[in-house]
Amino acid sequence: MTLKQIPADAISTVEIITNPSAKFDASGGGSGILNIVLKKNRKTGYNGNIRASIDSCGKPGFGGDVNVKQGKINVFANAQVGFRKSISTVTTSRKDFIKDTTAYLTQTNGSVGRGVFGFGRLGMDYLVDNRNTISLSGSMARGQFKNNDLINIVRDTDYVSYTNADYGNRSSKSTNNFQNYGSTLSFKHNFARANKDISADINYNYSKNDNLNDFATQYFFTNTSPKSPLQYQRSSGGGTSKFFTAQTDFSDPLTAKIKIETGARIAIRNFSSFNDNFVKDAAGDFISLPLLNNRYQFTDRVLAAYATFSQQINKFSYNVGLREESSKYDGTLVTSGKKFSNQYPFSLFPSAFATYKLSAKEDLQVNYSRKINRPNFFQLIPFIDYTDSLNITKGNPGLVPEFTNLFELSYQNQISNGHNFLTSIYYKNTDNLITRNLFRDINPNPAKVDSIIISSYANASRSYSYGIELTSKDKIAKWWDLTGNVNFFNAVIRAGNITGGINSNQFSWFGKLNNNFKLPKNYSIQLSGDYQAKTLVSPNGGGVGGRGGGPMFGGGNLPSAQGYIKPLYGADIAIRKDFLKNNAASLTLQFSDIFRTRLNSTHSESAYFVQEYDRRRDPQVLRLNFNWRFGKIDASLFKRKNLKGEMENLQNSQQGVNGQ
Repeated sequence: MTLKQIPADAISTVEIITNPSAKFDASGGGSGILNIVLKKNRKTGYNGNIRASIDSCGKPGFGGDVNVKQGKINVFANAQVGFRKSISTVTTSRKDFIKDTTAYLTQTNGSVGRGVFGFGRLGMDYLVDNRNTISLSGSMARGQFKNNDLINIVRDTDYVSYTNADYGNRSSKSTNNFQNYGSTLSFKHNFARANKDISADINYNYSKNDNLNDFATQYFFTNTSPKSPLQYQRSSGGGTSKFFTAQTDFSDPLTAKIKIETGARIAIRNFSSFNDNFVKDAAGDFISLPLLNNRYQFTDRVLAAYATFSQQINKFSYNVGLREESSKYDGTLVTSGKKFSNQYPFSLFPSAFATYKLSAKEDLQVNYSRKINRPNFFQLIPFIDYTDSLNITKGNPGLVPEFTNLFELSYQNQISNGHNFLTSIYYKNTDNLITRNLFRDINPNPAKVDSIIISSYANASRSYSYGIELTSKDKIAKWWDLTGNVNFFNAVIRAGNITGGINSNQFSWFGKLNNNFKLPKNYSIQLSGDYQAKTLVSPNGGGVGGRGGGPMFGGGNLPSAQGYIKPLYGADIAIRKDFLKNNAASLTLQFSDIFRTRLNSTHSESAYFVQEYDRRRDPQVLRLNFNWRFGKIDASLFKRKNLKGEMENLQNSQQGVNGQ
């Protein structure tokens, strides 16, 4: 269940926890979580939500949720259908230092992607009695995405004789189909003592995908006459993923000021995939390239248990916890029989939080936690992606998880009604930081004899960052709310252990500003802007730079010890109108990237190359959203249900769809 699917009338507050305790999954490298506090209420009846949207690319979307409760039975369902169009441009400029020659390469890529997807979920809650609830749900998602690319290529050498200039273009068409199925069984028991409960959930998720990609490349002389015949390539691949999780949690407030929590979790993922590459011969037949083909499978297992203890003593409160995780990763390259394995049989993740109430409106908090960020299968699979023969990518099955220690000291002041201020000083260090790594190697295509730049991943020895974050929320006027956030930090990456890696040190900062204006006749406007200075990693990335992190099996923007991310800034605006009885319906018009400034640019360099990379995706999109809420809301039902199980299943479904 997502935050959007919980009715606003059922939510009391949404708390942002920047440094979660040992109760929560140790994965993420320091990412925060949302804690949703729900109101107490009991109503019988139905409620729902209908949504529709369309954007300036002409792609509509439709969705809806419905919840019907009668007696001890509650039935819920939601569905969504969406059409997608994405436009992006990429420019790559690179200097390769080969022997005593410098080779120059410029590529301009225009890409248009289209797709359609559907998602549906159906479930039931059975209220056994006043204290016990059983929930069962299932979900299904299917979709297809197609992409057309055209790359213009200019390079001053053919990488063999170093004498001829090449001008070429490369077109590609790709089709990707996916399907995903998930199920959840949950149980929750509320004891007679208030807020004492035990819950358990089991999740199973299965996903499958297949893809087909065709490429055509041709080079020309300066007079535009063909230098070589068209070269045709094809790649096909696919895979399956089976993901099982089971978890139980127990919470017991021993007294009004003392509370203990314990729990256990198991997560097992089985993944298998294949990737085949072909070239077309003179007879027009596609011939397989066995050296570029792969069959790969792996199993990832994580066992965990935790316990926390919290107590309040007058103005002082604290929470201490310990989480133990045992993880094992086994991978096999089926084609060669080569095996890869990483095992951490006993890893401890302590956490400690202490808060002192300086006054009725002031808090001082210090906290510490240890986290882990495991590499995802995109980073692990040793497939060679040859879709761009001049920019080849592949995974690194030898990657190991990164471990992060995060310390924070925070001061919060609720100055007055509508005026809040929060400042945090933090320090974060990471061992075995997962980074992007570009290096020169022999072309893996046996038909080529040149050397190329390969993009992969590697573990840097360590990294650390420290900084200060300031957040202010102010009610400037009855009709104007202003929220500002700024983060100043210094990031260091020690990557001398990586071939071509260097030690990097960069001071950086990023800021966000959000304005909410309430206008007459139920109109409102939201105007926001953000700026990110030159940095080693995106603020939302993992390992270093702010408090970023990724999901369980990795993710987020990766840092690099071979360059930096260039400054990025942009602004967005949205206008909303609420109407119908009790403002049950709303119409929102959004315009993203108002000034067309969001250009993701990176600079990379080593002893072998210097590269500039610029990417602009879906600039200045105009989107119209309609939302209608109906029926009566039973907020007490959300408190009775084990929402953690449903949210886990949806997260697993998302990984299944995006992770292949």
